[in-house]
Amino acid sequence: MKLILAVIRDIDSEPVIRSLIKAGYRVTRLASTGGFLRRGNMTLMIGIDEGDEQKVISLMHDAVGPPEKEQHRVTLFILNATGSEQF
Repeated sequence: MKLILAVIRDIDSEPVIRSLIKAGYRVTRLASTGGFLRRGNMTLMIGIDEGDEQKVISLMHDAVGPPEKEQHRVTLFILNATGSEQF
């Protein structure tokens, strides 16, 4: 199991979330602020099965489009998760 933390600009977050949910992924969103100009961001937590990393990255890439000059639209952290539990 993997955990993807994706830091996305506010204006790009909704298309990404819709795309991931449509593909069957569960997404938890956290409002966040960061960067030089303290712009609003959305941090997404996405738990995925091993081997789904490229599929999720492609969905996100297609949802936001190409980056603007000297601006990242998405920053990803892919972490190993030993498991998850819901109760």
